[in-house]
Amino acid sequence: MSTMTTPSHHDDSAHLHHGTGLDHGTESHHDTGELRVPRVLSIAGTDPSGGAGTAADMKSITAAGGYGMTVVTSLVAQNTTGVRSIHVPPVEFLRDQLAAVADDVHLDAVKTGMLADVAIIETVHSWLAEHRPATLVVDPVMVATSGDRLLAPEAEQAMCEYCATADVVTPNIPELAVLVGTEPAEDVTEAIAQATDWARRTKTAVIVKTGHLDGASAANIWVAADGHTITVPSTRIDTTNTHGTGCSLSSALATRLGAGDAPGKALAWTTAWLHESIAHGADLQVGTGHGPVDHGHRTRRLARAGMATPWLAEDCLPGHLDSPDQLAPTAEHVQAAIPAPGPWTQALWRAG
Repeated sequence: MSTMTTPSHHDDSAHLHHGTGLDHGTESHHDTGELRVPRVLSIAGTDPSGGAGTAADMKSITAAGGYGMTVVTSLVAQNTTGVRSIHVPPVEFLRDQLAAVADDVHLDAVKTGMLADVAIIETVHSWLAEHRPATLVVDPVMVATSGDRLLAPEAEQAMCEYCATADVVTPNIPELAVLVGTEPAEDVTEAIAQATDWARRTKTAVIVKTGHLDGASAANIWVAADGHTITVPSTRIDTTNTHGTGCSLSSALATRLGAGDAPGKALAWTTAWLHESIAHGADLQVGTGHGPVDHGHRTRRLARAGMATPWLAEDCLPGHLDSPDQLAPTAEHVQAAIPAPGPWTQALWRAG
């Protein structure tokens, strides 16, 4: 389990950018106690093997407590061993998908991932100018962690311009270098300096993901527009189950921010959850390459705990269970057939 700290600084909201971005104002449900289920849209490519893209986004949004929706920008034939081919649907179909969502659903957050070319980037950029959500998180899919460029030069330029309109960007180390126009950082200090440069110029927060650097640390660092940083420590896991981690982090973070969490709290939740998901990824036994993370491990853990129902054994009560109307009245405490798993459960059982 990763270690994490709750930052002890002044109000996080002072470090958010854009008048509408991440400023939930009177729409926050926290003061009324109303349950807030953030409505989160993922605009990204697909992964038929389920580990990345919109598939990972939906699992992450659900795990983070949101209601997920998708607009598909690219149909990607990929699995845990690599990408085979990509089909980009016509821009008109992308516009139809975006309109279908905007005409019917109020969005609390949008996360964008793979935007394959200039036309796709400009279409999404233009749509967001008219339908700006409270939170926009951009995962700028431009460069693989191996260093391979994924976009044409003109598309990279369009992506950089689009990223400057986000509330938060979540680049890997090579993508951060593209944003600032320099070589990839070799250590955390250099990465933070690059992120600070970008954040101050664009008034956009940057997440520095140190797991892409050498060393045992896998901390995530929120770099705000004024240079203020929030560090959430985490440790590296020796595993090949890392497929879709960038998609998962950005969509989970968008969900927690969309729910009204302050930056430090949102990043801490996302970091801890993703660390656990990576740690449990091998349990899935999916694929022969870089396998997926286990987005649903917390849900399954709770489900297993819920199956431990404290059924009463036949000899626990006076009378016969096959004739409940024959049960003799009693005022004494009756011990369950299985022991309570902990002191809180014991107290609840005693309270009846």
